[in-house]
Amino acid sequence: MQELALRAFLTLFVVVDPVGIAPVFLGLVGERPRAEQARIARKAVTVAGIVLFGFAIGGDWLLRKLGISIDAFRIAGGILLFRIAFGMVFAVPHQRETVEEQEEARSRADVSVFPLAIPLIAGPGAMASLVILVGHAGSDPRGLAVVFAMTAVVLALTWIALRLSAPLGRALGRTGVNVVTRVLGVLLAALAVQYIADGARALLRAG
Repeated sequence: MQELALRAFLTLFVVVDPVGIAPVFLGLVGERPRAEQARIARKAVTVAGIVLFGFAIGGDWLLRKLGISIDAFRIAGGILLFRIAFGMVFAVPHQRETVEEQEEARSRADVSVFPLAIPLIAGPGAMASLVILVGHAGSDPRGLAVVFAMTAVVLALTWIALRLSAPLGRALGRTGVNVVTRVLGVLLAALAVQYIADGARALLRAG
């Protein structure tokens, strides 16, 4: 259980990247009153949590309906996560939003749902990771509880990072944020390769 808890925490923490989201949050709402910033942070994390827990619960059912095995999804998720990790390490934007979506976000009064909750917090990488982690847990209720608990912990840390975005940005500076992002990117790349290897090994055995 400890290994699953550590894997779940590291995977979700790296994919969600609370430290990297904090400067984005500050750029979007930095000029608004502190009370409004707190409301937006709370709503963004709440909506993201609903999306992630919903996908964790219903993702496996959806895959079965589509005829997709969990091993194939592990490979696809690993490739997606590796692409994100590549962008984190080499400072190549993996662009979670289109140009049109970015322009819409700047003009919207409420940015809590878009782009903060979706796709910055509850993005495709986080959704894919959750389905894979739930697959690792299997039908063991303790394993599922561990995955859900680690998801809640990462969401709580994300909320804290959003609330502390201003002092966090000043403390780390641009260089500090870049260093943290690159270290997390290396860890995510290793996890992505492991997902691909596990999925390929299982598919080869099944074949």
